Amino acid sequence: MKYLVVVVRSLSLTGGGCVSVDPDLLIEIHNTNNLSGGPSGDTSVSKNEPARYKVQSCKQLKDKYNIKDDGIYYLTTASGTEYQTFCDMTTAGGGWTLVASVHENNMFGKCTAGDRWTSQQGNNINYPGGDGTWENTATFGTAEGATSDDFKNPGYYDIMAEDMSVWHVPNRAQLQTWRITSILRYHTEAKFLAQYGGNLHGLFKRYTVRYGVGNCNDKGPSIPVDDMGTKDTTKMFYGPTPRGEFEPGFITFRAINTERAALAICSGVKPTGCNNEHHQLGLSVFLPPVT
Repeated sequence: MKYLVVVVRSLSLTGGGCVSVDPDLLIEIHNTNNLSGGPSGDTSVSKNEPARYKVQSCKQLKDKYNIKDDGIYYLTTASGTEYQTFCDMTTAGGGWTLVASVHENNMFGKCTAGDRWTSQQGNNINYPGGDGTWENTATFGTAEGATSDDFKNPGYYDIMAEDMSVWHVPNRAQLQTWRITSILRYHTEAKFLAQYGGNLHGLFKRYTVRYGVGNCNDKGPSIPVDDMGTKDTTKMFYGPTPRGEFEPGFITFRAINTERAALAICSGVKPTGCNNEHHQLGLSVFLPPVT
């Protein structure tokens, strides 16, 4: 399967609270629909209406129906739940499924309404894991509105994947401009998700994102990425001091800083120090299904 996740900078919990997120950096995928018809035997779908196919992922959609256009499609979970999402049919052979988007609507708010990936319960030490979104099966938002609000669909835990692709896209970018406005795009090829249940849901159940879960030596896996550009280019997205505290060309999960805050994703880098809160860039992640 191919799997896509969209997340934004500074996904962290500190002392039951949150580190504010850069409002200009966002991880999302979103595109216009370019469909000419529906599944075999169904030609009632208009060009502006997503087609419905009895498939579990965009990879299956591509392989079974030879769909080659990026766009919004309907997918169906193993248990029969239908949902709508974006399919990237272009990157590295295509078949990538959008499963999540992390969007910051207020950089001054800390664990306030709308902060679904951290906490909506306030800056409270009694809730060290916040809403637990990285490791639970809650869903919210829409693929169409993923650049303006948080988004998580059933594919986050239902699709079995091996790798992920990441796009860094500006906040509020229009669906049809995501690809051309993205700051960075890259993907893994290590098939690492097979070790963690086949998706980020399984990975974050093992490497939980919560305050006080460990120290800066207890970070999760750092996975090499391809197609990212030069290491020097990547370093220039960060300030002079942070540039000496990471190695570019990776994606790192559940990094923990000096204050014991767990940061879900350090995009594009492998931290070598403990100031991990400085290594957060907006991104969107795609994963390829195994089947």
